[in-house]
Amino acid sequence: MRRLTRTVATAALATALALVSACSSGSDSADDAKGGNGKTPDKVTYLTSFGNFGRDSYAWVAKDKGFFKDAGFDVEIKAGQGTGGVIQTVVGGQADFGPIDLTGGLLQFGNGQAKDFTVVAAIQQRTMAGIATVEGKNISSPKDLEGKKLADTPGSVVRNLFPTYARLAGVDASKVTWVNGEAQNLIGTLASGSVDGIGQFVVGQPTIEAAAKKKAVMLPYSNVMQDLYGNVLITSSKIAKEKPEMVKRFTAALLKGLEYSLANSKEAADILKKNVDATNPVSAAAELELMAAYVRSGNTGTAIGTLDSGRVAKSIAILQGAGALKQTITPEQIIDFSLAPKA
Repeated sequence: MRRLTRTVATAALATALALVSACSSGSDSADDAKGGNGKTPDKVTYLTSFGNFGRDSYAWVAKDKGFFKDAGFDVEIKAGQGTGGVIQTVVGGQADFGPIDLTGGLLQFGNGQAKDFTVVAAIQQRTMAGIATVEGKNISSPKDLEGKKLADTPGSVVRNLFPTYARLAGVDASKVTWVNGEAQNLIGTLASGSVDGIGQFVVGQPTIEAAAKKKAVMLPYSNVMQDLYGNVLITSSKIAKEKPEMVKRFTAALLKGLEYSLANSKEAADILKKNVDATNPVSAAAELELMAAYVRSGNTGTAIGTLDSGRVAKSIAILQGAGALKQTITPEQIIDFSLAPKA
């Protein structure tokens, strides 16, 4: 009788342990689905700045390395089509975050073409905008662009800033023809010889040379406009106002991906290749290595992502002096400095 009692007790204990184990296992699975803090992750749509090149790989790195997940985000990454397109998509609610060229954003806002977006961090401390061509096009200086045909997306900062660049560089902008193109196809358009040059970030040089099998010639806008920031991270003004802590969490995770990518360019390029099959890993890694000098700048503090109101004011003054802005604006009208990383 005692043996029967012990047998029943043992069976009951085993059943109880199995139930506890099952409940514990189910709880762990639920926590995994909810993220490391046990909460349901915030679903976020992020746009790259301009297609899917090495310069934008840091977002894929932040996702692949778990930086977004650890910060409580489930992020979908989509290809952006330049400053104008990113602003329109974010303000329209189809995306939550994306990088734009700050100068392009100032132009859009200051000329009444866009509103309701807020800058929350810097990606590059100096503008990477410029004109790219290849040897054999007889272009070695800004003046050589006269009489040439250039391609870019309509909303690109390179295209929108070109009149200001041309004025400061001594180029007659009326003698330059622009045609429309899509971000991902511009380099192929240049390589095919159908245009003389394209709007492009200067770090695109390795990718251009790989596609065109020719030496690239770059005309950086920073040669004549040295105070301009490069890309900055934006969100909608509504999100910035209503969810400031969420914005800070996302910004920190993205910048962690940026910092990791600069320190591990080959790994970052491989991660991009894993997610975007058309990637050339060698060119993507080279882009990141070139970009490092634009992300960090000694005169703006050591922290990645910082923004300085005085420098932005100088950028505005440059644009106003060139007659590129229809209305007077201040840095605080499009930048929330309380959300940006501190120097």
